[in-house]
Amino acid sequence: MPISRRSLKVLPLLLWLSLSNTAPIGGQAVIEGVMMRSRDRWAVAVRDRSGFIHTMTDAVRRRHPLLRLPLLRGVILLIDSVIIGVRALNFSATMAYPEDESPNGTAMALSFLVAFVLGIALFVFVPLYLTKLLSHLWPVLRDSRIAFNLVDGIFRLGMFLLYLFVVGLWSEMGRIFQYHGAEHKVINAYESGASLEAENTMRFSQLHPRCGTSFLLIVMCISILVFSFIPSGWPFWQKFLGRLLLIPVVAGVSYEVLKFGAKRRGTPLFSPLIIPGLMLQRLTTREPEVDQLEVAIVALKEVL
Repeated sequence: MPISRRSLKVLPLLLWLSLSNTAPIGGQAVIEGVMMRSRDRWAVAVRDRSGFIHTMTDAVRRRHPLLRLPLLRGVILLIDSVIIGVRALNFSATMAYPEDESPNGTAMALSFLVAFVLGIALFVFVPLYLTKLLSHLWPVLRDSRIAFNLVDGIFRLGMFLLYLFVVGLWSEMGRIFQYHGAEHKVINAYESGASLEAENTMRFSQLHPRCGTSFLLIVMCISILVFSFIPSGWPFWQKFLGRLLLIPVVAGVSYEVLKFGAKRRGTPLFSPLIIPGLMLQRLTTREPEVDQLEVAIVALKEVL
């Protein structure tokens, strides 16, 4: 089945979802709405074109205690979050778009597959290929695994920043970034013990240290260290496949770093370390409107 026009238009969001969603971090922005989750349940609230807010809730599947061990839990939670995120995104597309424009399940699944492959191409294949080309001009990249992976990591970070900048220019993605800001404001208000009223939550920050954007920045740094274990003498395709196989390791370690840092974000030692992630969130969040905050509040109350 060909990908519908609407499915193509949500590809940037699907790519963002496949890259950045972590659990349990609070939630994510979807099309004209917000998904919130706790340890036990998740809910998504979406405002349709008439102004009515639709909701859907479901339980979070409980995992075997062995799957909740450090390092392993990050990978499992990431997979769970992507599955929940796709369901929430599909629901939001159905509610936000007229029925004749809404992409069906097969088209959404195909769109997500395309987005996932695109993510691998942009953030794994292209940086590795550019570093490989540069190694022909810079011999140290052929001899040093650390130098090779450092340059590879710089290319990967550059591709990520370029991607965020480009999608931020798209008006529809900009609106989703507003819902992202609404999600953060409402979570910050809730964690501060403030009343969940739209006008009240407006005064809180649109940035949050447990955001998936911060997680991605950690991934970029951790991947440089983990990928350094791949021998520099391996041919290109072995290095590429090795990186794919090590992605779960990078995700698991990055999740533990994010969790550890978020718990200690108020200490003098760790406070400066979260600043780069918060600065990066300025590319993925926008100041929300009151009606967007209302949707985020409904989603959180459904979870609570």
